[in-house]
Amino acid sequence: QTCALPIYYYEQRFSTLDQINDTNASQLGLAWQFDTATDRGLEATPLVVDGVMYATGSWSVTYAVDARTGKQLWKYDPEVHRKYDNLACCDVVNRGAAFYKDKVYVGVLDGRLVALDKNTGKVAWSQTTVDQNQPYTITGAPRIAKGKIIIGNGGAEYGVRGYISAYDAETGKLAWRFYTVPGDPSKPQENKALEKALPTWKGDNWWKIGGGGTVWDSMVYDPELNLLYVGTGNGSTWNRNLRSPGGGDNLYLSSILAINPDDGELKWYYQTTPGDSWDFTAVQPMMLADLQVGGRLRKGIMQAPRSEEHTSELQSHHDLVC
Repeated sequence: QTCALPIYYYEQRFSTLDQINDTNASQLGLAWQFDTATDRGLEATPLVVDGVMYATGSWSVTYAVDARTGKQLWKYDPEVHRKYDNLACCDVVNRGAAFYKDKVYVGVLDGRLVALDKNTGKVAWSQTTVDQNQPYTITGAPRIAKGKIIIGNGGAEYGVRGYISAYDAETGKLAWRFYTVPGDPSKPQENKALEKALPTWKGDNWWKIGGGGTVWDSMVYDPELNLLYVGTGNGSTWNRNLRSPGGGDNLYLSSILAINPDDGELKWYYQTTPGDSWDFTAVQPMMLADLQVGGRLRKGIMQAPRSEEHTSELQSHHDLVC
């Protein structure tokens, strides 16, 4: 027994299409090509909806292209200031857009989240999701959960505090924000999960240099369990002896977090690399699957994080109930 979830929720990158297979793949040829007019990195996975391909390029430029002909239908350029070339650790890339109802959503390198009309590319709303006086960037693709647009950010290498934000898909209003590492320990923390994380940090300097834990890429949503899974990154600084003198696991760095998308409450977590000092992040792609484990059908989430001790992880988190 399996549940009839739309295939895109699993993020397995699998297609049920079978017209192209091992018997005819050699007959494929070029149908069209599209020039993005850039010599910078292209890392997005395009979306195709009703025959239109939506893709993002370097500098967070978004394109709508007729998937049959390659004709550009519209282009949106957020006109990012070129100073962000020095703030993006790994090129001015963008990993893709999200689509919900009649809008295309894209995270912009300078920290904006923008909603675009699917037919025209005109801006429906725009929100600045970060303090632009700090070295935050966005290169990851947004995700959709319960009518909300979820977006993270990057910048741990430069000393920021990681978090994810949820915005109402229609209005752009901030619904909630979850910080992945504690803040100033002399002040109340934003939630109980961060209060529990405080004892895993040592010294009195880590929060002054950000802490890290940015969510710069992977997220996946399970609508059956109503859980949003989020992968977190490295600490600021990388070296735990400098970041947290005296040791500690430093929650919630290098972790998979299961969050209620309704209110941003942490339901459970798994830290792939406690006390990380090696950039062994848990921000790599995650996928959902229904698996036979011990004779029972279980709902699982899988990831191959950077940790050499954990080349692959299966979190079997719930009996399958359809």
